[in-house]
Amino acid sequence: MKEKHSIACIAFDKNRILIAHRNPIGQMGGKWEFPGGKIEDGESHEEAIIREFQEEFGVTVTVGDFIAEAKFEHNENKFYLHAYRVNVPHTGEKEAYKLTEHTGYTWTSLESIRGLNFVDSDLLIYPAVMEYAKKHNIV
Repeated sequence: MKEKHSIACIAFDKNRILIAHRNPIGQMGGKWEFPGGKIEDGESHEEAIIREFQEEFGVTVTVGDFIAEAKFEHNENKFYLHAYRVNVPHTGEKEAYKLTEHTGYTWTSLESIRGLNFVDSDLLIYPAVMEYAKKHNIV
């Protein structure tokens, strides 16, 4: 069983969190997720976060706190999902992000995620993200 590592990027704006809607292709197509993606060979978590946001949203972010890690298996592979807080240069509301992997994005309350068709792996870190947000007075 091969081990793979991915990152989840947790961006807050006041009491809102950034989520993105995946393109309608693939096994998780059409679902909502925290932005992020695979960590490439030889790449640090921080490098992966910066690259993923640049590729998928067209913005350069800075990396903040480590929030959580989740382990799961999918298609006979073992995955590790590492969640970090990221700081975006703007919200993408006045000047839209340039999307390449998603059909849309929104800033929403953390509580509303429970009612969305959300990627299963991201739901594994959701409780830790909620705890982090409460600890830092975000929710």
